[in-house]
Amino acid sequence: MTEEITMKKIDTFAEYGEAGPAAETQVEARDFSLFYGDFEAVRKVSLKIPKKKVTAMIGPSGCGKSTLLRSINRMNDLIPSTRAAGEMIFDGHNIYDRNIDVVTLRARVGMVFQKPNVFPKTIFDNVAYGPRLQGVKNRQELNEVVERSLRQAAIWDEVKDRLSANALGMSGGQQQRLCIARALAIKPEILLMDEPTSALDPKATAKIEDLVGELRKNYTIVIVTHNMQQAARVSDLTAFMYEGVLVEFGKTRQLFTNPENPQTENYITGRFG
Repeated sequence: MTEEITMKKIDTFAEYGEAGPAAETQVEARDFSLFYGDFEAVRKVSLKIPKKKVTAMIGPSGCGKSTLLRSINRMNDLIPSTRAAGEMIFDGHNIYDRNIDVVTLRARVGMVFQKPNVFPKTIFDNVAYGPRLQGVKNRQELNEVVERSLRQAAIWDEVKDRLSANALGMSGGQQQRLCIARALAIKPEILLMDEPTSALDPKATAKIEDLVGELRKNYTIVIVTHNMQQAARVSDLTAFMYEGVLVEFGKTRQLFTNPENPQTENYITGRFG
């Protein structure tokens, strides 16, 4: 695709309809760019992510959506030669300032990856891992955290009688929900999900999507997905990215049924991507 990319820049929630003026900003990117060496993977993106809503990021492979997602908790720092420009504002602070405690940031901004990455430990120890790192030693408190987190991840009833079993023996869908429970155990404010169902079958995918619908009541969720139908089902807002540029961002229903940018329409209708 060679036509010029144009970007629709939204500065307020007034255009978001149901996600509108009452929605409080949780994270804001201000002319944010992310570089891998000399390559600019994310190009001066500005957007506001509202609190306790689901924001989806869509676009073809290599468009920068996962890079932008990982920028919200600085996971890209783990990749050599990365650098950021502009600002990523969370809780009134640019998270790329030098005085930001990245460990604390990642406790507040949890992450669920494309493939389940359970630890070779018991189901209980997987969920209790984060709280233990935070200093929780009391067994009763750990029991409560583990049960609460597994219930929030909609898997408690399936595993409550085998908490001492190795998590590697769980199905793929169960492992992914366990990873969600592990992320919730440290009480994050934001949950980032990078293609969380791409390795799952349709039944397990449906359970994760239902879970997202429940978690939005208490958490801000940002989800990257190649599945446009999934974005339409689970999200309140959708951002379409192409070649590192935020092309269009707005209410999901509006973006999918009446996009304002021709690049968005071309992608959604399958003309490219």
